Amino acid sequence: MPGISNSLVGVLNFITFLLSIPVLLVGIWLSTQATTECAKYLDKPIIIIGVFLMFISLAGVCGAWCRISWLLWVYLLVMFVLIVVLFAFSIFSFVVTNKGAGEALSHRGYKEYRLGDYSDWLQNRVSSKDNWSKIKSCLIDGKICNRFSKKYSMDNDEHFYKERLSSIQSGCCKPSNDCNFKYVSPIVWDKNNSTTSPNPDCKLWGNEPDVLCFNCLACKAGLLDNIKTNWKKVALVNIVFFVFLIIVYSVGCCAFRNNREYNAYHRQRK
Repeated sequence: MPGISNSLVGVLNFITFLLSIPVLLVGIWLSTQATTECAKYLDKPIIIIGVFLMFISLAGVCGAWCRISWLLWVYLLVMFVLIVVLFAFSIFSFVVTNKGAGEALSHRGYKEYRLGDYSDWLQNRVSSKDNWSKIKSCLIDGKICNRFSKKYSMDNDEHFYKERLSSIQSGCCKPSNDCNFKYVSPIVWDKNNSTTSPNPDCKLWGNEPDVLCFNCLACKAGLLDNIKTNWKKVALVNIVFFVFLIIVYSVGCCAFRNNREYNAYHRQRK
């Protein structure tokens, strides 16, 4: 049945259109409520995604159900570009996250992270002053180290050293093991009895909740390790989404062919 492909494309894009509405509303809400740099950093991408989904889904619905061939052609062109971009992003993310891993320490449950272990591209992104200022704002606003402090507040030094910390907790919320600071609490460390260390992070550490090690190279490395882990998870989702897009694109091509045959048939009858 030649109309099935048109109906299927129309239904899929109508669902996408409905999903784009809450995405757009969330972006608009964030833009009006944002009081921090972190929140302001998120609203624009969400609005752009919402608007993009809304317009491309409308093009698909109108092109398929109303048999408007040029709209369906625009829809297929954008879908093709999206498929190529998604494929390129998947390859790129695999390449840039293929380097880097935490360093296991003797008698420590957690690992430590070195910025130089990760890809140059990722290093350049986080080392940029403007980028890191926004990222640091998100980390502070997210109260990551506050929750970390409460979770391990009852630990003495022996227990704390055995904890399995996340990469961001290890890099941003405590000083480097090289510094040999004396443990007082998870986010309070005594520098007085420390030995001189060549690690520049030791001078950057501060016990203030909005300082800690947020300016340290280890914090940037911990963030990159977190990004690396998350991108690998995203890669699996990308594979599923990529297959879904290929199927929708194939059905869209059938709908476009149906539109051309339908329009040609009606022109001949006239």
